[in-house]
Amino acid sequence: MTKGIKQSIMEIVAEDLEKVEIALEQNLNPNVELVKKIASHLLFSGGKRLRPLLMIHSARLCGYHNGFEIQFSTIFEYLHAATLLHDDVVDEAAVRRGKKAAHTKWSAPEVVLTGDFLLARALGIAAKTKEPEIISVIAKITRDMSQGEIDQLAKKGKLDLSEQEYLEIIERKTAVLIQGACQSGAILAAAQKEKEAALSQYGFHLGMAFQMADDLLDYTASAKELGKNPGADMREGKLTLPLIHSLANASVEDGKWMKDMIAAPRFNPDDFEKLKEKLYEYKGIQYTKDRAQDHVKKAKACLNGFSDGQSKQLLCLIADYSIERKV
Repeated sequence: MTKGIKQSIMEIVAEDLEKVEIALEQNLNPNVELVKKIASHLLFSGGKRLRPLLMIHSARLCGYHNGFEIQFSTIFEYLHAATLLHDDVVDEAAVRRGKKAAHTKWSAPEVVLTGDFLLARALGIAAKTKEPEIISVIAKITRDMSQGEIDQLAKKGKLDLSEQEYLEIIERKTAVLIQGACQSGAILAAAQKEKEAALSQYGFHLGMAFQMADDLLDYTASAKELGKNPGADMREGKLTLPLIHSLANASVEDGKWMKDMIAAPRFNPDDFEKLKEKLYEYKGIQYTKDRAQDHVKKAKACLNGFSDGQSKQLLCLIADYSIERKV
């Protein structure tokens, strides 16, 4: 299949990406230079622009082609960047996308307030649509994502986190933004409610698959590939599906060792390698792959009611890419 998937995607979106980059810079437009420096440090550090592209091509899939979709799509990158700035402060992360996290270069209050500015900028652009439904979707995204972060923070270090609790966290943290981008594209295009619902569900399943794949990479990718240190979730006390499933199926002895290792005050690289072996042994890696693949299958099925074309092809490719990517 692989020309590969990423190259096929890039061939379709190259022109859109150039326009999105220009729009991101033009729409940023803060009054304070420091805000621009902090925001640009993350915004222009190599993000995939997945969320803007999903919004753009969801709108086009529903017949929208008047050009405003490019400017409008920046909402979803600003929202994403705001949450990353906030998350890195909360998690005390040192690295993001292979660069020093913003709060290591500027003060935490400055970074948090820059994140707030990006949220406000996104809402300002949403207001330009004069579409109450779109504004409602953006408001729901910001509400759900903040609650997802609070829920994850409250459950930090919880060694008996259930799969259901994990699913609720990743839906709020990741899936709602991707879902909202796709749904907003349909609303912008004044699509029929059935098509709006289909694209919303496509985004939900894609978001769930994307986060599960991210959680796998924390145990299967290198620091260079990730742009941050592997095992970051575990070191921060966040249990994800590979660990949750493995703990649920481990022997008493192995389960105790795994929990002790997770709770250890210092990170031991040798123990981390042994832990990864346990995740394979107790099928945590495979189970997560299977669950992610099931979401990809469901996402693609949501597109069955749409006519074939470049945008539909792209959304199918992005679904496949969500679990095939290495970073």
